[in-house]
Amino acid sequence: MNLNNKKILITGADGFIGSHLTEALIQRGYNVKAFVFYNSFGHWGWLDESPDDIKRELDVFSGDIRDSHGVRTAMQGCDIVLHLAALIGIPYSYHSPDAYVDTNIKGTLNIVQAARDLGVEKIVHTSTSEVYGTAQYVPIDEKHPLQGQSPYSATKIGADQIALSFYRSFETPITIARPFNTFGPRQSARAVIPTVITQIANGERNLKLGALHPTRDFNYIKDTVNGFIAMAESDNVLGEEINLGSNYEISIGDTVQLIAEAMDAEITIETDEQRLRPEKSEVERLWADNRKARNLLDWSPEFGQRDGFKQALLETAQWFVDPKNLARYKHGIYNI
Repeated sequence: MNLNNKKILITGADGFIGSHLTEALIQRGYNVKAFVFYNSFGHWGWLDESPDDIKRELDVFSGDIRDSHGVRTAMQGCDIVLHLAALIGIPYSYHSPDAYVDTNIKGTLNIVQAARDLGVEKIVHTSTSEVYGTAQYVPIDEKHPLQGQSPYSATKIGADQIALSFYRSFETPITIARPFNTFGPRQSARAVIPTVITQIANGERNLKLGALHPTRDFNYIKDTVNGFIAMAESDNVLGEEINLGSNYEISIGDTVQLIAEAMDAEITIETDEQRLRPEKSEVERLWADNRKARNLLDWSPEFGQRDGFKQALLETAQWFVDPKNLARYKHGIYNI
């Protein structure tokens, strides 16, 4: 699908991945409407930090993904919807699961219902590798069983299935992007890589962290964004679930050491009990099989494997240590 002359709506455009995706599409000359979470301050989240030439091209809609009327209003006149709006913090889902049901499941239902009625040409719905739970086999392909090991992951499974049900029931043009552990500039400090970087950047050398033994498949933000754009452009992905991952597995502990090396810091690690997930809720192993993305999208990570991961960590750390950026993060407080 040629995205020229298409109106593209991005929900969650004010967030970490959404802001990078919004900027990338505008830089490519596409017509973008940014759906941001309404607030009385008129803040656009991370889009407030976009260069002026980006902001001049932005068509911003402030609303709430949980409000079906607002969602329908935002989607009018749009050809493609990239649906990223979601509650994503796993610890907070233990605390407030109702909010995750309303945002992740009901919000997705609002999107697909409006898309069906309005004749939208394509919806790219955002899933997560957390829907797989602890790997039953590796690498994890798209046929791996789904396991809700946290209220967050359970609501993302529900959202995925709502979206796919509309494709199967009504031929609503839906595809599922399933990014693995995306990281990079602007990521929330609830995630491990920003947590480590911000502690080191603020002079801490005895780091407070959670479990170190689980493994993850980290995907740099630039690669994730390119994957989303490839899915929007592809004519071969309707009804498909597609992993966006690096196909490189590394433990949290080894990741911490790579960050310390990149920042030239000697560290020790202290287990902070409040950062540990309940035992049966911890996802012990994630490792993406990305062959489907390679075959259907001709997509592969530019920052794949160990050397690419190290380069991406260095770029991420360089962004965080900028005093203007570092000041946004409360390194001494554990935020769920």
